[in-house]
Amino acid sequence: MHRAGGGIGGSSGAGSGPTAAAAAAAAQKQKALLERVDTDIGNIVDSFSFLVNLARVNDLPVRNSQDSFTMEMRAARMVQASESLLKLVTELKQTAIFSGLASLNDHVEQRIEELNKQTEKTDLMLGRIGEEAAANLKELESHYYSSSLRTNLKNPNPPSPSSSPSQD
Repeated sequence: MHRAGGGIGGSSGAGSGPTAAAAAAAAQKQKALLERVDTDIGNIVDSFSFLVNLARVNDLPVRNSQDSFTMEMRAARMVQASESLLKLVTELKQTAIFSGLASLNDHVEQRIEELNKQTEKTDLMLGRIGEEAAANLKELESHYYSSSLRTNLKNPNPPSPSSSPSQD
């Protein structure tokens, strides 16, 4: 996989490439999550304070039934906001897990890339060593086959110039 960017830091310029887009998306998601938290906590606090204010007992039965209905409604809103916060916590946990896996995958891909480069370098080096060994072996063979020791080993008793068969 080819990724945009270069250099040690992995960025090719300010505000360009997938890194800038990911940072902008993360910032927008963070803003949305913070807004959700603020809204849900605001709902819980408002409903709770309203429930506390309604908790006083009145003498009129009609008033008590209205307050009871309002309290149930506010309690339901608190439960809804609490569930929303729980979903948000679950979402944040999943994001943390998956972003951890994503960074782990990026690290694995980077390591694979480094090892592939090292493999290529090693293959080139082994090829060069093999070529040098073949050239050296060829040179040694040519020296061996043209050496006087080898020719003497083939004919251990060469004819001597002093003993010639025809004497006059």
